[in-house]
Amino acid sequence: MPFDSLQDFVQALRRRGELCEISAEVDPYLEISEITDRVVKAGGPALLFTRVRGSEFPVLTNQFGSARRIAMAFDTQTLDEVGARLRSLLDLSVPESLGGKLAKLASLAPLASAIPKTAAHGAVQDVVIEEPDLRALPVLTTWPLDAGPFVTLGLVVTRDPQSGTQNLGCYRMQVYDERTTGMHWQRHKHGRAHAAKWGERVPVAVVIGSDPVVTYAATAPLPPIVDELAFAGLLRGKPVRVVRCKTIDLKVPADAEFVLEGYVDNADLRTEGPFGDHTGVYSLADLYPTFHCTAITRRRKPIYAATVVGKPPMEDAWLGKATERIFLPLLQLVVPEIVDYNLPVEGGFHNLCIVSIRKSYPGHAFKVMNALWGLGHMMMLTRTILVVDADVDVHDVRSVAWFALNNVDPSRDFTIVKGPVDDLDHAGSYLPALGHKLGIDATRKGADEGYEREWPPDMVMDEGTRKLVSSRWKAYGLEGVLERRGVANCWSGQGLR
Repeated sequence: MPFDSLQDFVQALRRRGELCEISAEVDPYLEISEITDRVVKAGGPALLFTRVRGSEFPVLTNQFGSARRIAMAFDTQTLDEVGARLRSLLDLSVPESLGGKLAKLASLAPLASAIPKTAAHGAVQDVVIEEPDLRALPVLTTWPLDAGPFVTLGLVVTRDPQSGTQNLGCYRMQVYDERTTGMHWQRHKHGRAHAAKWGERVPVAVVIGSDPVVTYAATAPLPPIVDELAFAGLLRGKPVRVVRCKTIDLKVPADAEFVLEGYVDNADLRTEGPFGDHTGVYSLADLYPTFHCTAITRRRKPIYAATVVGKPPMEDAWLGKATERIFLPLLQLVVPEIVDYNLPVEGGFHNLCIVSIRKSYPGHAFKVMNALWGLGHMMMLTRTILVVDADVDVHDVRSVAWFALNNVDPSRDFTIVKGPVDDLDHAGSYLPALGHKLGIDATRKGADEGYEREWPPDMVMDEGTRKLVSSRWKAYGLEGVLERRGVANCWSGQGLR
């Protein structure tokens, strides 16, 4: 069954041995971050800090920090199962665009039944604070050069004043004082597009601590027409309960932990940053609008949810992998020649996409690159796209590197295009958010692409010999020998990896 709240998810993590509760007093200034960083990189459990210096509220980190936990959040064994759920709901006759296909979901019964349900009251409004002080929250300072404490897992709710559609986005917020924070919504984000339509003052709510699927949905690259809360309901198989905020006209998850109500002042620009980011370097200080908190609502005994970003692998790697797996069926509907794709964690998701295709005509790889770059926020910021043939396992990065390094002639197989890049891309040679992308065609070439010689076949042992050796592995006296040295799958003939 889907989790209705973060509290439910924490209980499930506890039951399954996926939670470590730390009762020693810890400091939200750097100490929680350092502990979390070590545990994440070791593949460790979610962490619940129950005694946080300067605050009465416990802090949860690393809730999504493993393949097991991110699948558990969706009530599945693997993330591919979540993608399969979505695939089964899509009507293949809808328009040939990703936005069109997702928009078409609104007319399907499963999504219609996933529309958020408005409740009269929710646990998130058990306590209403009309004179808020953000300093009472255990907001983390995660890296030494950070400009201050940052809300790192706040789900920012805005509404389009023209259509009335709400948006849920995940934007960091630097805490300046008891009532104000920065609002780091970049130029490509839907929250910022809503803000531009409002003018100077924008009603905003910030949810801290929601059920895990709602948190994921806030990070998903959805087109503006799709409501993230409805998408979460679709993935959960159950609609999200929402309540109307106390002081502004927005709806928020009824079972959340905290909600900060207030407004963003587009005319009140302040310096935000630096901030140690998921790129592994600090994003530099810049001017951003300011969020003014006018009220806080919360549960009676809430949990403050946070995440720590930095050099990969970090917890956000698994949120990115969730998007990779969940959106594969959607990419395949728009670009059906795609077999699979991989957004390596080391590339920070925006820096490298490895995609395998069923190639059928000259220049096919470049067609796929341009199709992916044209898919709006989903892929438009990807710095490098590497295309390989259908038989290459895109998740075996060693094999991909061997295949690409053997097959690529840069003068023939590289293309460089100019276009938008992520605001956090510090390497661009143009103005911020404008740079170049690299496309690499690593597919095998034939005469129709100017390769007049015979393309050399890969060295692969014949199947009969592989089966013979596998059946006689024990007789050779080798059973367990290589496995004990950390090399798996040798006896089965699957190759060394």
